Amino acid sequence: MRKLMFAAASVAMMALVGPAAAQSPIVIKFSHVVAPNTPKGLAAEKFKELAEKYTAGKVKVEVYPNSQLYKDKEELEALQLGAVQMLAPSNSKFGPIGVREFEVFDLPYILSDLPTLRKVTDGPLGTKLLRLLDAKGMTGLAYWDNGFKIMSANKKLVTPADYKGLKFRIQSSKVLDAQFRALGAIPQVMAFSEVYQALQTGVVDGQENTPSNMYTQKMHEVQKFTTVTNHGYLGYVVIVNKKFWDDLPAERRAELDKAMKEATAFGNGLSAKENEDALAEMQKSGKTELVKLTPEQDAAMRKAMEPVYGDVANRVGKPLIEEFLKETKATN
Repeated sequence: MRKLMFAAASVAMMALVGPAAAQSPIVIKFSHVVAPNTPKGLAAEKFKELAEKYTAGKVKVEVYPNSQLYKDKEELEALQLGAVQMLAPSNSKFGPIGVREFEVFDLPYILSDLPTLRKVTDGPLGTKLLRLLDAKGMTGLAYWDNGFKIMSANKKLVTPADYKGLKFRIQSSKVLDAQFRALGAIPQVMAFSEVYQALQTGVVDGQENTPSNMYTQKMHEVQKFTTVTNHGYLGYVVIVNKKFWDDLPAERRAELDKAMKEATAFGNGLSAKENEDALAEMQKSGKTELVKLTPEQDAAMRKAMEPVYGDVANRVGKPLIEEFLKETKATN
């Protein structure tokens, strides 16, 4: 029944791109799972503002944050079927639909900072990865940052041994699964919208996320300790239904491309400060204790996660991992 509803929505949506587009605005439903005041949420609102401005109202963008329309596992299918036109899922979300290459971004410590990341996303490798989405009925438009992830639990996490036996919420990513298993933890796949309650009730013991996501979802209020590991990167790929995009008049596509480019620069410029501010607010709240690792503790965490690269090489692709590392000049 749900798929039939999606298909019906798709037919209705496609009708807007036909002759009716001359009289009615083209509607882009942009769904995402995080809060409006996160880097992704703010970038989505900026895209809406600019898209409507540059198309002189010929395109209307409806933004649906906080999983109002679809949860993590539902949104990609909804886009493929045309029930929504635009999403910004995290890199991890593409593995379950067969585009495992994006899971390279999930590898622990593969990216040292945002300028290093930009060498990938703004270069030929980033473009090559986006083109892999065409076969899935999606067009990749941009890479949006959230930032670097930190760990939280009701137990202080300073050594790999501290993770042993704890249940950690993860996105649906085999790389993240391998990461926590390397630490002796028990990974639990769970939708983002369900994490706060799961932490509150003890269904899971901890989680990894960016400070902005933790703070806006109030996760820090139900986690006694937050360790600033910066062990992994969390970013998004802005995608649009390929048929919808290809059927747009060339003039509209050019205007929307311009809006997306500017919204991307805006959102990516915000991410570092949003995360810095979120960390400060969490510390100020007194509800979670912020823990910073010593150089020795950081080195021990890196060493504990080294086996992940070998564990997932066949899944993600060893040549891709090597190309990624060559591009970033990173060491694992």
